[in-house]
Amino acid sequence: MLFTSDKAIYLQIKELVMEKILLEEWLPDTKLPSVRDFGAEIEVNPNTVMRAYDILQQDQIIYNKRGVGFFVSPEARALAQQEKKKEFIETELPTFFKTMHLLKMEINEIINLYNDYKS
Repeated sequence: MLFTSDKAIYLQIKELVMEKILLEEWLPDTKLPSVRDFGAEIEVNPNTVMRAYDILQQDQIIYNKRGVGFFVSPEARALAQQEKKKEFIETELPTFFKTMHLLKMEINEIINLYNDYKS
């Protein structure tokens, strides 16, 4: 996995896990890769993966079965969607709206482009 320098790696791993949940690659009650296996897969230290898993567990997106491993929680998709939506509204939309304003784009143009994207 290619990591960016603008955000801590463990936070980028958290986002990767949430993306897999939102894309339904990892379904509720599915076992996640072990910390060691996932670390090897994405080429990071297992301690970094553990830090991401800890935060995801605190956010109730995943849960731990002692001695078995981490699993996707039943409400993971809704919680991940809610968190990503809040982040999008707070961080990406203001920049998007500023760019729209600078380019003098109307909302109808954006709606048409979005509709084209969806089809």
